[in-house]
Formats: sequence, C-alpha cells, structure tokens
Amino acid sequence: MRHFHVILSHEIRMLAVGAGTYVAAVLFLALMGFVFSGPLLESYTKSPQEVPPAVMFFNAFWLPVLFMVPLLTMRCLSEERRRGTMETLLTAPVGTAEVVLGKYCAAYLLYLLLWTATGAFFLVLKLFAGGAWPSDPAPLLGGYLFIAASGLFFVALGILASALSRNQAVAGVLAFVLLFALIFGLRFAASADLPNTGAARLLRESLGQASLFRHLEDFSAGIVDTRHLLYYASGAVFSLVLAVLSLEAKLLHS
Repeated sequence: MRHFHVILSHEIRMLAVGAGTYVAAVLFLALMGFVFSGPLLESYTKSPQEVPPAVMFFNAFWLPVLFMVPLLTMRCLSEERRRGTMETLLTAPVGTAEVVLGKYCAAYLLYLLLWTATGAFFLVLKLFAGGAWPSDPAPLLGGYLFIAASGLFFVALGILASALSRNQAVAGVLAFVLLFALIFGLRFAASADLPNTGAARLLRESLGQASLFRHLEDFSAGIVDTRHLLYYASGAVFSLVLAVLSLEAKLLHS
C-alpha cells in the first residue's frame, strides 16, 4: 500500500478543483437546510425536550444519502474505465486495492465534510434559541456518529456500483438501488406480514435489529452499540472487496 497516499492526495485535489464538487455541496446544503427548517418550525409548537431538533433532522438522513452518495461515487471507477485510463494507471506499480481504497477514502472524506458543514445549522439554532435549546447533547452527537458510521457502508456501496459499470449513469442508478435496498428493504421486510411461528418471529426480530432506523434510534438515545459499528465496518469491507474483485475481473477480460 505504498502508493495509497499518492492516490488519495490526487483524488482529493481533483475533488477540490472540480466544479461538480461545489455544485454538489451547494445542492446538499440547500436540501439539508430545507430539511432543517422542519425542526425549526416544530420548535415553535413543541417542547425541544419532547422532540429534539437533532432527532427530526437525522431521521431524514436517507434523503440526501440516496442522491448524494451516487453523485459522489458514480464516476470514481467507471469514468477511469470509460476513458481507458484505468489500464494505464495499473501498469504503474499500483495495485487495484490501492486504487479502490484511495478513491473510497477521498469520497468518504468529502461525505463527512459535507455532513460536518450541517453543524452550522445547529450552531445558528443554539445562538438564537436561547433557553429553548435542549441541554442533552446525546441526540446531536449520536446522530453525527451514526452518519459517520453508516457512511462507511454507504460510500462503499457507491464504489462497488462504480466498479460494476463503465457508464456513470448506470453506476449512479445501481448505487441508488443498492442504497434504497439497504435503507428501506430491511425496514419493509421487518414489517411484512409473516406467519405467526417461532421462526418467523425470529426472522422479523433479526431484520428489525438490522434496520438502520433502529440503529439511529439507539445512537440518538446515546447508546453506542459496537454491533452496529461492526455491521457498518464489515459491510464496507465486504463491498470494497467485491469492488476490487469485480474491477480485476473486468480488466482481465477487457
């Protein structure tokens, strides 16, 4: 992994000078500002202790994820393959795993940066809410920890989708489908009408425990379950391994 830092720094520079990065950042912050306006309006009608603004804000995490992650990752590997520069890159003493990991880390860092910028919303609310601001920081800190942990898996799925297709649009749609299945598939399956048997109850409970919304509830309550962290980390590793294997297989037969 000697060349990982070189690839990572190159990807960060490309993101820093790319106009698309700033367009995505503006759109993301505008969307999240609109989402955050809900807690602001609710704070006039409900006690912040009853409905913390952070809880309502992070409950809508899926909305930017479904659109932002595909935009961040769809060109990472598919564009390199479309232009034919992936083969040139790999003729240098650089491994496929280094390329995938470098692009993944750059996209993940940008993902974290964009979410971190939303902290300004809560800062403004704290400055102007006065005594109405809740004293318990658990929902806010837990929400951001959930974003950081789940983002490991989200971005890895986007990288996998980019490795599976040389077409950016197809990679973006595939990333959207994978993310939608991860976020909502388990939730729908857990609430499905299953037979009232011991096996069905066990399956429903297992699916419920794997639901991201259940995880968010725990994080927002200040409960950091290491099983949730392991779930996202292992999912990210598995997705990246699949991306490396897929990329090597496609390059081998191209």
